[in-house]
Amino acid sequence: MSSGRKVRGRQKIEMKKMNNERNLQVTFSKCRSGLFKKVSEFCTLCGVDVALVVFSPSQKVFSFGHPNVDTIIDRYLFRVPPQNNSTIEFIEPHRSAKVCALNAELIQINNTLNEKKKLGDELSLLCKAFNA
Repeated sequence: MSSGRKVRGRQKIEMKKMNNERNLQVTFSKCRSGLFKKVSEFCTLCGVDVALVVFSPSQKVFSFGHPNVDTIIDRYLFRVPPQNNSTIEFIEPHRSAKVCALNAELIQINNTLNEKKKLGDELSLLCKAFNA
């Protein structure tokens, strides 16, 4: 069953700038999405406000901010304390409940869509068998 190829496992990559522009762009895109995902998780789990700005090798700007980049940068530059009044404290649980409800609805719709796709595939197979 062995293909004769020896697997060396995950190798350590030397940390230096890549020379191949295509590989550099692909690696940047993968790392950027992973970094944004981690920052999003950090915001959700720890309840912190974060702004992240990244420039690609082709000088495009990508940013992530919670609640948004401009608010966080303004707070940093002007030392403006976060708004923490009773209205925001009332709105946030309502918004979170609404997001949870929308996520549940999205899951249900995706499940229904998958079921319909399976039925469509089965119908296509029956049509092919009937016409053959």
